[in-house]
Amino acid sequence: MAADRIAPLILAAASLQESMSAAADAWARRGHPRPLISFAASSALARQVAAGAPADLFVSADETWMDDLAKRSLIVPTTRVSFLGNRLVIVAPAASKARLDFRNPARLVATLAAGPLAMADTDAVPAGKYGRAALQKLGVWNAVSPRVVRAENVRAALALVERGVAPLGIVYATDAKASKVVRVVAVFPTNSYPAISYPVARLKASTNPEGEGFRRFLVSREGKAIFVRYGFSVR
Repeated sequence: MAADRIAPLILAAASLQESMSAAADAWARRGHPRPLISFAASSALARQVAAGAPADLFVSADETWMDDLAKRSLIVPTTRVSFLGNRLVIVAPAASKARLDFRNPARLVATLAAGPLAMADTDAVPAGKYGRAALQKLGVWNAVSPRVVRAENVRAALALVERGVAPLGIVYATDAKASKVVRVVAVFPTNSYPAISYPVARLKASTNPEGEGFRRFLVSREGKAIFVRYGFSVR
């Protein structure tokens, strides 16, 4: 019985809120205790693990922060699986008439620099780093960066656009799909930023077998199908 077992604690990237919650619900329907999930920027979660925070699984929005924990010997290497992908987009409030064309750098700069551009922290948070890489590849980062408003995670960046604080924001395609008050005004070329990759791994400090069970469910065909429904690609 689920009551006889302890719910595992999952540290998951902020962009996984709806999808990971749905996966937890599906796991609970199988008779397991529903996993407890803490959502935040991958950078913040990795730092919590490094500081000794107790948890069972870590799901990052990039490989770099998982690499960091691996180098510290804080994950079980054989449990690491890169199982999801995503796309990078620019969003605006649903009523916005903004239009963007990546083929016209001058117009792109004029549009992006016209008002605050919401992004996750471009130095540490995966979504922000992917976004900065894309703008650098397109040759507009130096012109646009002074107008960037850095948020603590990608959902906080999305919220700035939803509330009208910023007229444009760079988020994942799945974040845009999850919002009812923004629309996608441009999709970045996939060759303009590193491939977006979500790895999961069991933390070495974990002693709860439910954590490993849920990890295996996440990377199973049934588990991946849940994330596909929320707009993720799978590996």
